[in-house]
Amino acid sequence: MTGSFPFPHDFLWGVATAAHQVEGNNVNSDTWFLEQLPGTIFAEPSGDAVDHYHRYREDIALIAELGFTTYRFSVEWARIEPVEGQFSIAELNHYRRMLEACHEHGLTPVVTYHHFTSPRWLLEVGGWEDPETPARFARYCDRVTQHLGDLIGVACTLNEPNLPWLLREFGIGGEPAESRSEVPLWAAAAERLGVEARRIAPFQFTASEAGFDVMLAAHRAGRAAIKARRPELMVGWTLANTDIQSAEGGQERADRVRRTVNERFLEASRGDDFVGIQTYGRTVFGADGLASAPEGVPTNQMGEEIYPQALEATIREAARVAGIPVIVTENGLATDDDSQRVAYLQVAVAGVASCLADGIDVRGYIAWTAFDNFEWVFGYAPKFGLIAVDRTTQERTPKESARFLGSLARTKSAESKNKVTESV
Repeated sequence: MTGSFPFPHDFLWGVATAAHQVEGNNVNSDTWFLEQLPGTIFAEPSGDAVDHYHRYREDIALIAELGFTTYRFSVEWARIEPVEGQFSIAELNHYRRMLEACHEHGLTPVVTYHHFTSPRWLLEVGGWEDPETPARFARYCDRVTQHLGDLIGVACTLNEPNLPWLLREFGIGGEPAESRSEVPLWAAAAERLGVEARRIAPFQFTASEAGFDVMLAAHRAGRAAIKARRPELMVGWTLANTDIQSAEGGQERADRVRRTVNERFLEASRGDDFVGIQTYGRTVFGADGLASAPEGVPTNQMGEEIYPQALEATIREAARVAGIPVIVTENGLATDDDSQRVAYLQVAVAGVASCLADGIDVRGYIAWTAFDNFEWVFGYAPKFGLIAVDRTTQERTPKESARFLGSLARTKSAESKNKVTESV
């Protein structure tokens, strides 16, 4: 499937989660707050999620048992700093225990400092358009790194800061400040918080130039804070880079979206230690805007074309534009048919191998996601997980895709070690 051995001996083979999507009861976060409001765009509240907060030890053991070498997860700002300036040592110690569990099971921890969710108090003061947010984020990054940095393997500052601009193309969020009072959810949030609707700027749904400036400044300030504590630690951010293509009549719009969503964020990544690429498929623009999936092709649970070839394209784009190492920090498929997922993973990983064979510096492949979990506005319906979860009993059941990818990770890791041994 992957041709001759191209994977380096320290290649990261892993699965990923995000705190809000798996931990449960993240009650001090802005996302929990928005889930509960009248006019919410969330299909359902996150609730207990999959209770990873309490079950992390057996979950981490299972990930390692399946053959993976890496676990990417996020630490939750809303738990660590529930009130501005007040940091919880108990929560920092919780994440330290998670990191220790990773090391006990031989997993390299890839830690995301901010995966979409922020403390509710940040939303009250202007969120991701407020000019003070970068300094607040840097203070948080400093505190987290001071407490946890010695156990972190790779650090991601922000998860998918470019996603709001892509979601806007699909009609989700991205409203300009002056129009937010007309959106029921933002109006309800503003009323509940006692602020103007124009000031409601959550990370996941803010696609303004002010938002871009704040997010980029926060990434750079967070990176500097992390590096000040651990200069040798690899630090970057992760990007939601779809393979943007055009059909007849759609070239101009495709070029504009590619520039706005992919290229300018990749250019901003220059000088980082790596860029995380997170790709699920392609986005095609025609003369009338977004093109539907071609008739008769297999689609995922959101009705999107299953197109695993996209990952190779976005890795090559990232290498060309950013010119720095790439880690695939998310890649996966929403489907109830796990045989589709296995086939998807085979093509996606073959694309990674092709990039490596051409000399592109790819450091790892991390699948989304470890567990069927809360998928933001879509709720619990999409099944991205390599491990199924019965949310009544919280029982975990690995799928064939978990065994396939874990076995591949184990095999390729063994091959790489043997190759290194033979060369010594």
